[in-house]
Amino acid sequence: MADTITPAVSDRICKHMNDDHADAVLLYAQKFGDAIAATAATMKAIDTDGMDLDAIVDGQNTIVRISFERPLVDAKDAHHVLVDMLKQVKQPS
Repeated sequence: MADTITPAVSDRICKHMNDDHADAVLLYAQKFGDAIAATAATMKAIDTDGMDLDAIVDGQNTIVRISFERPLVDAKDAHHVLVDMLKQVKQPS
């Protein structure tokens, strides 16, 4: 069975994203969280409906909630959705 998004799975995903993909987390905040002026962001939690980021906007910590277009099924689905979101941001206009 696939990993459902338990608190432990959320922690694992967040650690991976923050350690290895900090640039992507910042793009999520800027493009999907309407925090265009964000200069840094950290993924704090992810669940089936969305993710919570802690962004620095105008020098202030700001909580940013980003909802997914559909509920996630499991950790593998989260991976696919996060990659797809990044692809959307990086597509030429």
